[in-house]
Amino acid sequence: MLVIKNLNTYYGQVHVLKNVSLHLREGEIVALIGANGAGKTTLLNTVSGITPARSGIVSYRGLPVQDLPPHRIVGLGVSQVPEGRQVFKPLVVEENLELGAYLLHRNKEGKEEAKKNLQMVYELFPVLAERRRQPAGTLSGGEQQMLAVGRALMAGPRLLLLDEPSMGLAPLIVQEIFRVIRSLVEERKTTILIVEQNAKAALNLADRGYVLDTGKIIMEGAASDLLVNRDVQRAYLGRDKKEIWER
Repeated sequence: MLVIKNLNTYYGQVHVLKNVSLHLREGEIVALIGANGAGKTTLLNTVSGITPARSGIVSYRGLPVQDLPPHRIVGLGVSQVPEGRQVFKPLVVEENLELGAYLLHRNKEGKEEAKKNLQMVYELFPVLAERRRQPAGTLSGGEQQMLAVGRALMAGPRLLLLDEPSMGLAPLIVQEIFRVIRSLVEERKTTILIVEQNAKAALNLADRGYVLDTGKIIMEGAASDLLVNRDVQRAYLGRDKKEIWER
């Protein structure tokens, strides 16, 4: 579904992504882990057209998209949930969700699809239905994260990019959001690329994973293999080196 080859992205003169290559198969959950500043958010922003690539290829379902504007990429079926949620706080919950379906309101068929997507979001997150007339800024952090995910789903994406969905949330809320992510794959065949600093949670959720370090992919493999890899444990899972060697 998604193929990235030799991707290079810069901020000014700073070389952030350095010949990054990865792929996602349809229906997979793939985790991208790494330290702060490794380039994880930049990678998602490059895929979604927010940050331009200097060179390399981003191919979505066989179509090169690295030169397309963000709204065209959304229209093709790619939605991103940004780091920090970034909901429109003065607007009520339902207005935030309707903005996620902006591109669907161009014709009658799209408007009907938007209505179905709204009901789907309310089924996934019943608390949003209860608070549909409540300003987004008055929601809890967990509810705002649910709203951010719901807003992205309103466009009916086949590929969902999630940037730090667990950041700052209580463990029970994280479990609920990850449950919804898994259900999107199992029931709706959505493909997921998830960026997470909580590497253990991300790898437990994912089918495969990549490790990004200072802009380069340094490791990849099945998520179960990365979970028991000593280097990954030491660098990203908070395991003490002595404890690892004593196992």
